[in-house]
Amino acid sequence: MSQPSTPEDQLAAVKKQLRLPAIVAICGSTRFMAEMAEADLRETKAGRIVVKPGCDLKSPNALWADPTEAQALKVQLDALHRAKIRLADEVLVVGDYIGDSTRAEIAYARSLNKPVRFTHPEVDPDV
Repeated sequence: MSQPSTPEDQLAAVKKQLRLPAIVAICGSTRFMAEMAEADLRETKAGRIVVKPGCDLKSPNALWADPTEAQALKVQLDALHRAKIRLADEVLVVGDYIGDSTRAEIAYARSLNKPVRFTHPEVDPDV
């Protein structure tokens, strides 16, 4: 049996060997944090591992009160979310609005050949 050729193939092989459930990355505008939590419940109930944004920089918090620190944190969180997408087997886009960040996440997921589902399919930028 040949060895997986790419890091993505290696990751898929290890996840299969470990018998991990499907991993879903939830994407969308942070204005939909409540809807993301609901989608997390549904996906978890369906037996999937869920990864999603953990911070809403639009909500006040001492951790990102300083604008310079907030901008640096946004860059860090964007990179972290791309890693979540790379780890995932598929992406679920939540909400009826697609902004620039979410559009970039969808494009990134599709560049990795990840299936992308939508809670509101009419907002799919590629349809």
